[in-house]
Amino acid sequence: MPTTDTAPASNLRHAAATVAARIETVMRTDLETALAGCDPLLMEVLQYTLFNGGKRIRPLLTVLCSRCCGRDDEPLYLLATAFEYLHVATLVHDDVIDHAEQRRGQATVAARHGIPAAILAGDWLHARSMHLIGRLAGAEGLDIFCQATASMVNGEFEQLRAIGDSTTTRQHYFSVIRQKTGNLIASTCAIGALFAGATIAERQALATYGDHIGAAFQVVDDLLDYLGDPHSTGKKTGNDFVEGKITLPLLLALNSASGTDRQAIETLIRGDRTRPEAYHRLYALIEQQDGFNASADTARHLVASAVEALAIFADATEVQATVALLKDLAGYILARNK
Repeated sequence: MPTTDTAPASNLRHAAATVAARIETVMRTDLETALAGCDPLLMEVLQYTLFNGGKRIRPLLTVLCSRCCGRDDEPLYLLATAFEYLHVATLVHDDVIDHAEQRRGQATVAARHGIPAAILAGDWLHARSMHLIGRLAGAEGLDIFCQATASMVNGEFEQLRAIGDSTTTRQHYFSVIRQKTGNLIASTCAIGALFAGATIAERQALATYGDHIGAAFQVVDDLLDYLGDPHSTGKKTGNDFVEGKITLPLLLALNSASGTDRQAIETLIRGDRTRPEAYHRLYALIEQQDGFNASADTARHLVASAVEALAIFADATEVQATVALLKDLAGYILARNK
C-alpha cells in the first residue's frame, strides 16, 4: 500500500518532526514539574519509555485538529502531551500483559526495570494524562477521554473472550478494534477540536475522521503482523496467530474458505499455534483466500471515508494546509511499514 506522492509526504514529515520536537520539550518540562519530590527511579523509568522512539501521531492529531478549528498556542502542546502519555501507558501495560521482551527494537520497561516498575509507571502516565485533559479541556473533554479509555478496556476484554474462536464475525472484529483503537484516536481529534472552540459539526467530523483512521491503523497493524519486516516493525511476525487473535486477514480467509480449506484453518487455530510450520501453513491459506489483499482494500476504504469527513472544512481557505496534512497522515497510515 505505498504512496507515490512524495511532496505531501515531505510536508507531513516536516510538520510531524516540528510538532514532535515541541512535544518532547513540553514533556520534559512537565515531568520536571510534576515529578518534583518523587522517587528518582520513577523519573528514570518515565524518561526511558517516553523518549525511546515513537512517531507522536496522537499529539500530532491533537495539534492539527485544533489548528483546523482556529487555535494553535502553547497550552495546546501540553494538551497534546496528555495523549502521548496515555498512548505510552497503554504500550507499557500491553508489554506486561504480553510478557514482551522488546519494543521498538529495545528492551521493554518491564524487561529493563521489572514488572512492578512498569505497572506503576503506566499508572502514573494514565493519571497525569487525565489531570491534563481535565485541566485544559474541562469536564466535557474529560468525559470524552474517559469514555474512550473505558471503551479501550472493554475492547480488550472482548478480544480476550474471542481468543481462538473461529466463529468470530466481521462485526465483532470491528467492534473490538473501534473500542481498542478507533475511539481513542477519535477522542484525540474531538478534544483537539473542543479545545479550539469548534462547532459541534466540526467536532463530529474530526471525530469521524479519527475513528476511521484509527480503524485503518489497526487493520494495517494486523497486516504487518503477517507481512511486516521484523527489522522495521521491531516485532516477530505471527504473534497475533500465536496468541489466538482472529484479526482481519485471518477472519476474511475464514469467511472466504470452504470445505477442506476452512477445516484446515480451523484446525490450525485450535492446534499448537507455537509451531512455526503451523504459522507458515496458515499464511499460505490466508494468501490463497486473498485475505491479505482484501484486508488492504478494507484499510483503503476506511481511509477514504476518513478523508471524506474533512469535507466540512472545504470552504475554510485559511486551514487548507492543515487539512492537507490530515489527508497526508491518513495516506501515511496505509503506507507505513512499522
